[in-house]
Amino acid sequence: MRIGELARLTGVSTRLLRYYEEQGLLRPGRTTAGHREYGEEDTVRVWQIRSLLAAGLSTRVIAELLPCATGPVPVLEACPQLLAILRDELADLDSRIEDLTRNRRALSHYITTAHDSGHESGHGYGEGRAA
Repeated sequence: MRIGELARLTGVSTRLLRYYEEQGLLRPGRTTAGHREYGEEDTVRVWQIRSLLAAGLSTRVIAELLPCATGPVPVLEACPQLLAILRDELADLDSRIEDLTRNRRALSHYITTAHDSGHESGHGYGEGRAA
């Protein structure tokens, strides 16, 4: 099938399908005229990619995990380094959550301790101040 048909079947734009190819996530064949040619397995592959992206994984990590994926909503089979990759991603996510939580606490503190001058707007950062 051609790229337009794969796009229709998966609900993914042709532009995004080309991006997946650039990232090494899809490897279509080529016709003698140079057109991309996709198989039925590429439909499942696109669904796998979308599911893994929805889990917050990068295309770089997905490229490592796809050989371990089976089924449209991917089941990840035990492949070498699979658990290490997923644990690293989880640790990174936990670290980002901790950072965001710390930022949120600081911002909340600033809001709580801010002196209300009686004006909600007009006296924000950089407004009405001489340089």
